[in-house]
Amino acid sequence: MKQRPGIMLTLMAGLILGAIGCQPSSSPGPMRVRFGALPILDVLPVYVAQVEGYFVRAGLEVEVVPAASAAERDQLMQAGRIDAMVNDTVSTLFYNKEKAQIYVVRIARQAYPQAPQYFILANPNAGIKSPQDLKGVEIAISQGTVIEYMTDRILERAGLKPGEYRTVNIPRIPDRLQALAEGQVKAATLPDPFATLAIQRGAKVVADDREVRSISLSVLSFRAEVVEKNPEVVRRFLQAWDQAVAAIQANPDKYAGLLSEQKLVPQPLVGTYRLPPYPERALPSREQFADVIAWARAKGLIQEDIPYDRLVREVR
Repeated sequence: MKQRPGIMLTLMAGLILGAIGCQPSSSPGPMRVRFGALPILDVLPVYVAQVEGYFVRAGLEVEVVPAASAAERDQLMQAGRIDAMVNDTVSTLFYNKEKAQIYVVRIARQAYPQAPQYFILANPNAGIKSPQDLKGVEIAISQGTVIEYMTDRILERAGLKPGEYRTVNIPRIPDRLQALAEGQVKAATLPDPFATLAIQRGAKVVADDREVRSISLSVLSFRAEVVEKNPEVVRRFLQAWDQAVAAIQANPDKYAGLLSEQKLVPQPLVGTYRLPPYPERALPSREQFADVIAWARAKGLIQEDIPYDRLVREVR
């Protein structure tokens, strides 16, 4: 049966728009972005941009697609069901080993002197007081992730060599937190605010990422296809993101309710947790990615260097 040209054109247009995931700038109405959101502090600017109307004023319709874990978020991205997400430098390497699948367009969070992101903690009964006490000790981590990367770099800076400590793989943060609290492991690496909760429950800080804060960061990434074919939607999203970051910096207490509503901090911390600073309009540097690439190659996680231009894209 012969297809009419009008129907064929309509089908082709629908397929193209579905692949890109966002309306082209010439289309009427708001551009649509699907954002994959883990229940973590790093995504707070998205919720602030929603409640303050920054996305609407930028001509965007942003759908937040919840993801319970990084694995679920990655499945959504790989299936093309989301256009943007917050992830980290280690996972960015895995995405882009063969070709650019995502581009980092902003630093989402980073460590500050007054606000570390990653902590190596000890059970209060383990007798561990300093990094040197970790020699021969098993540290609970999530292998092949930013948790392992930060553990290695924090301890390297503290004077420990690879092989002087051991690790055990406990991928899920709540499980790692529980294993530490119950003494199943003597030490564990946890991100904030789960680290703050563990400390409140008696865990001891052995080391944190303040001494290596230049490499401790999470990133905002878009699907490469969206960045390449529809950069205008990324520009508008970043405009709203930057406005949200400025609003958080100006009055962090105003958004305490969002932390509870969106489950961005553990329930016991609701009402008492102090928001960390958020970086403004920054991109990871070549040196920051060079370090994580060197670590991943030493671990055998990637086999060759990945060009910076395949990882990061400045969208103006």
